[in-house]
Amino acid sequence: MTTHDKNTTSLTEQPAWKALEQHYKTIGTIHLRSLFADDPQRAERFSAEFDDIYLDYSKNRITAETLKLLINLAEECHLRDRIDAMFRGDKINITENRSVLHTALRAPRDAKIMVDGVNVVPEVHNVLDKMTAFADQVRNGEWLGFTQKPIRNVVNIGIGGSDLGPVMAYEALKHYSKRDMTFRFVSNVDGTDFTEAVHDLDAAETLFIVSSKTFTTIETMTNAHSARAWLIKSLGDEQAVSRHFVAVSTNTKEVEKFGIDTANMFGFWDWVGGRYSMDSAIGLSNMIAIGPHNFKLMLEGFLAMDEHFRSVPLGKNLPVIMGLLSIWYNNFFNAQTVAILPYDQYLKRFPAYLQQLTMESNGKRITLDGQVVNYQTSPIYWGEPGTNGQHSFYQLIHQGTKLIPCDFIGFAQTLNPAGVHHDMLMANFFAQTEALAFGKTREQVQAEGTADWLVPHRVFEGNIPTNTLLVKRLTPKTLGMLIALYEHIVFTQGVIWRVDSFDQWGVELGKILAKKISPELESETEPELKHDSSTNTLIRRYRKMKNK
Repeated sequence: MTTHDKNTTSLTEQPAWKALEQHYKTIGTIHLRSLFADDPQRAERFSAEFDDIYLDYSKNRITAETLKLLINLAEECHLRDRIDAMFRGDKINITENRSVLHTALRAPRDAKIMVDGVNVVPEVHNVLDKMTAFADQVRNGEWLGFTQKPIRNVVNIGIGGSDLGPVMAYEALKHYSKRDMTFRFVSNVDGTDFTEAVHDLDAAETLFIVSSKTFTTIETMTNAHSARAWLIKSLGDEQAVSRHFVAVSTNTKEVEKFGIDTANMFGFWDWVGGRYSMDSAIGLSNMIAIGPHNFKLMLEGFLAMDEHFRSVPLGKNLPVIMGLLSIWYNNFFNAQTVAILPYDQYLKRFPAYLQQLTMESNGKRITLDGQVVNYQTSPIYWGEPGTNGQHSFYQLIHQGTKLIPCDFIGFAQTLNPAGVHHDMLMANFFAQTEALAFGKTREQVQAEGTADWLVPHRVFEGNIPTNTLLVKRLTPKTLGMLIALYEHIVFTQGVIWRVDSFDQWGVELGKILAKKISPELESETEPELKHDSSTNTLIRRYRKMKNK
């Protein structure tokens, strides 16, 4: 019996689920003002911390009973067993019959994690050692291009997890990066993305990292071939490819065919999904940017959160608490989205990274045993850095008609002290969670002398739930902890919803159809089209407009 077979009762028929439904009827309309007024110690009671991360979840529409019932649900869904199964290397990605071991990417060198009878940890560290040696060569100017110039520019070519993770981590850790080097990231098959990325670069000083497990991903390889053509045109010799391209891949044959020396090929494994891979060889561009030592510190942050998730009781476990709270709003309050609001400019790409991590993982409607769900799964994740978002979409969160739970992420220490900037930033950080929770009553507005006709417009209902993650400082280690935190939130959600969080069949159909349509767009003669009438008409219109 595999772990997912233990739940034979439908999720919505689970005793804990039914208890939560009844509990929601009791407290669903209670205001946070009342919850705080009734419990002077509420902030202490509903908080948890680990290392340099402090989680205040007191501004959630919950009581101690809510938390108890949510933990009961986790226990009924065998969350602890499923956590153990993942860390053990069981093949919990059942639709692809694979282990799920992104946690092995940051395991210590002496750890032992078995997959099909093989300890995978030595393989992981072999790749990390190879990455370290290469990154040091590039950073120290020892790796020379075809014309004997050192590398000053690195362009990462990938898509999905091969792009979103590296670009997010580069931006997040820019403070620690090698500032006399330029790093660019190309993902979109739109030619503009590649053209702009290399526009001001000297080919003789540019290294391309092509990240594709199969080395056949159409968007990545289209960009890679454009990069190859650009380089050869600039340097005038195909032999230059081997000094200006490296591969993160498992397909030796295709890498060699492209012209990349397979000695400069960095591998990874099918037990790592793309959106969980940024701490593997997919992060080579990051290691070059921030250096092997800082990359190692980031891995230590991942590992620390892994061990927290694996060992700490559910009621004090940061990923478990946040994962269960998201289920509380998604499935009982019918909240459709979650806003991720980092109050640090370096984390500007963090919401975009989390979009793939969360929605590609849990955007599913079929359970592990093949049944259609009768409940909502992943909410939509979105967001922008504060304070920019305050002058953009916060209006809707404060006074709109949709309930939007929010995660606020802020840092006690800034990496760039500049007068009052950081205190001003954090004043907004604290003010927003206070305003969202408590709002402003009609009586308060009237007491300010507001004209009667204007009063309704200036009332804030409040009662908007927030989590506040207050972190000491943005470092490679704390970034690793934050990423792993959300990885394990996703895992917790997936266990409760009974979906496979580690496949992504939903991205396949569009790819297949695009391969069929591409030659129809490129054909010099009018192709015979066999799509629906809308698609046929659009293709004909495109061909006509393109060729005018």
